[in-house]
Amino acid sequence: MDKKNLAFGRMNFILLAASMAVVIIGLVLMSGSSTTDEQYNPEIFSAMRIKVAPLVTFVGFISIIVAILWKPKNDGRETELNNKE
Repeated sequence: MDKKNLAFGRMNFILLAASMAVVIIGLVLMSGSSTTDEQYNPEIFSAMRIKVAPLVTFVGFISIIVAILWKPKNDGRETELNNKE
């Protein structure tokens, strides 16, 4: 398969995988036991679950956008290859 036909480069896939891992970490931080009718759980209002985890998830989603839009810098090699053809 020709690399010229791929929409993303290797760096895009690496950034995308890292960003998805950050989103998953944020969602895991948000999870936990909930309050039931029989027992109140004050941990549902912990700073980790209502401040830190949503921020981590948001940063992950923003970095996914960056990973999709990332375009590698052209170092001149690609122009030389196109001129030889």
